[in-house]
Amino acid sequence: MEEFLKYTKQKAVKGKASAQDIYRILVKECKKRMEKTPYVEGDKKLYYISAEFLLGKMLSSNLINLGIYDEAVAFVEKMGYTMAEIQDVEKEPSLGNGGLGRLAACFLDSIASLNLCGDGIGLFYHFGLFEQKFVNHKQMELPNVWIEEPSWFTKKDTDIQVSFPHMTLKAVQYDMDVIGYHGKKNTLHLFDVESVDESIVKDGISFDKTAIDKNLTLFLYPDDSDDDGRLLRIYQQYFMVSCGAQMILADCKKKGYPLDKLYEHVVIQINDTHPTMVILELIRLLREEGMSLKKACAIVEKSCAYTNHTILAEALETWPMAYLKTVVPQLVEIIEALDLAAAQRSDLPSLAIIGEDERVHMAHIDIHFGKSINGVAKLHTEILKESELHDFYNLYPEKFNNKTNGITFRRWLYSCNPQLTHQIEKWIGKDFYEDASKLTELSKLKNDEEALQTLLDIKQIKKQEWVEHIYRKQGIVINPDSIFDTQVKRLHEYKRQQMNALYIIYKYLKVKAGEKPVRPITFIFGAKAAPAYTIAKDIIHVLLCLQDIIANDEEVSPYLQICFIENYNVSEAEKVIPASDISEQISLASKEASGTGNMKFMLNGALTLGTRDGANVEIAQLAGEENCTMFGKSSDEVIEHYAKQDYCSKDFYEQDELIHTLVDFLIGEEMTSIGDETSLSRFYHELLNKDWFMTLLDLREYIDVKEHMLEAYEDRHAWSVKMLENIAHSGFFSSDRTIEDYNREIWKLS
Repeated sequence: MEEFLKYTKQKAVKGKASAQDIYRILVKECKKRMEKTPYVEGDKKLYYISAEFLLGKMLSSNLINLGIYDEAVAFVEKMGYTMAEIQDVEKEPSLGNGGLGRLAACFLDSIASLNLCGDGIGLFYHFGLFEQKFVNHKQMELPNVWIEEPSWFTKKDTDIQVSFPHMTLKAVQYDMDVIGYHGKKNTLHLFDVESVDESIVKDGISFDKTAIDKNLTLFLYPDDSDDDGRLLRIYQQYFMVSCGAQMILADCKKKGYPLDKLYEHVVIQINDTHPTMVILELIRLLREEGMSLKKACAIVEKSCAYTNHTILAEALETWPMAYLKTVVPQLVEIIEALDLAAAQRSDLPSLAIIGEDERVHMAHIDIHFGKSINGVAKLHTEILKESELHDFYNLYPEKFNNKTNGITFRRWLYSCNPQLTHQIEKWIGKDFYEDASKLTELSKLKNDEEALQTLLDIKQIKKQEWVEHIYRKQGIVINPDSIFDTQVKRLHEYKRQQMNALYIIYKYLKVKAGEKPVRPITFIFGAKAAPAYTIAKDIIHVLLCLQDIIANDEEVSPYLQICFIENYNVSEAEKVIPASDISEQISLASKEASGTGNMKFMLNGALTLGTRDGANVEIAQLAGEENCTMFGKSSDEVIEHYAKQDYCSKDFYEQDELIHTLVDFLIGEEMTSIGDETSLSRFYHELLNKDWFMTLLDLREYIDVKEHMLEAYEDRHAWSVKMLENIAHSGFFSSDRTIEDYNREIWKLS
């Protein structure tokens, strides 16, 4: 590694080179090697199109995949630093929000690592979602400024233009090499607008939503609480898919592939409904090439596949036809033609593309005119088939399939938990880096007292590291000997952070009554609420108020603590997940399609406290029910409650004295003395009069099982066995396995 050696000679004296200097030389070394890495080639290519690619910091991932991570660590330490200090220099690309975007990033890594020919397509957001700040116990949003040099992205020449009724926007293309583990590379293509203007953002994240030529690529998921915001979303989505479709057809022409055989050389995976218009745009472009509408539809239907990530109505996008006529009138004729074609396949109104309310159902386009529809966990796929998309399943049973999600375990183990990684190497060798199923060999150590103690020791090291990190970042002092109970994920009512908050109130009142826990407990949260999602922001307010109430109570603070991580992102996840003892996965059964955070916790030896929802079901099956703590009503019971509309949260409030007390605390003197009464009262009434995601339905059982789990933590031997079994059976959740499934059953790339 000549660059390292050259630099070491120049600045061998500790302290002469800054962390920024070291970071730059590592990036330079990586990029030099990446440039020499050949592309994966193939006669058929995947294009994975997604509104989000939550990449996380790229330095460690690239060092690992290039096979030079350990060498880089040695260099960094010789220069007087730790790798963590160098990683802190890098800004995290703000190109995603939650599991959807992180999954897309994991998939790109695995596609390249498996030597499959596949690129990503998305948008180059200047400020991403937003940077989260806490002010007066509330979330405040600021632009997330992340674009800087050196960059992993390279600006490319492109002549792509996208036409709208009153303007034509010139695209700017940014490409990033995606290196496979010890392998070749693919590319992530992100599109920007040449005329974008960051200066129009004022007062937090406010901007003129009508200035499309200036705002289109500023933010991920701009506020859609008004017509201008909703129209902007359509502009964004069409710009993304038009750039992608034009690039795909140009690639095919360059390679000499006949467009009437597109499906033999191209497969497009549509990640959720945001990129659905790629189907319409491809049909439009093929018609411009002289094809008939019928032929173009047939070709596109054999080329596109759709991943469904949720059954939540809010995420199954529908757009008023009037909006589409305003933004993409060139697609309206195609939409109407597809609606007629769909009606010939089935006359059920529930399967129409254009609903009776003149709204266009994007998922319906994907299902009718794509070749595959997959869910992302066994339970989720069964719910799609048996309930949410049952009529579609009856019409197209051959199209439906399951692809349980996975994670890039090299990143979520090697990069963020090197202590555990190196210990696993000593125990079972290195084969697990390329075949995560080898982790099952760890089960042979379940009677090895020394190995079990080593697991506990590593966990304590990671807890101490996180304690030091959060003190540097937020000035919060955490007890490293406390139990770390962690719920980090997007803030949404269905994920039920509010149920965790009610448990904390329960525990607070117990301590005030003299019932002190055997061991202190630290409740860790990390989450962003969408700017227009009022109730989600109210839940953050509740948690931040509780954080202060407990911190300022001398009677309670030695035993309980809340730490809400500000501006939670991939980098924060990489620090807190290896440190956590309990993984809170408490979504309402049937609502979490899969989850991937649950897999990362499992891999790092945290025990799941969860409902039988999404991939939690498979986690419990693999690790063993005895090594997880499961609770709550089943998905069937929940779906039945929705069908009968017989759930009434006020009944639980009125009939259960404990629940009554916990809910009333939200508007009691302790909370209102420091909190916003309007926000607290609104959330209180939401729980009492709506509680759409049935917090109170599972609350009693949640309290009971959580109490038992905290007690079980004190049997350190038994707990360590459970840790071991979780790690040993986490290999199934490798994104390598997921991608192998996609390729074998849908893409058929090689």
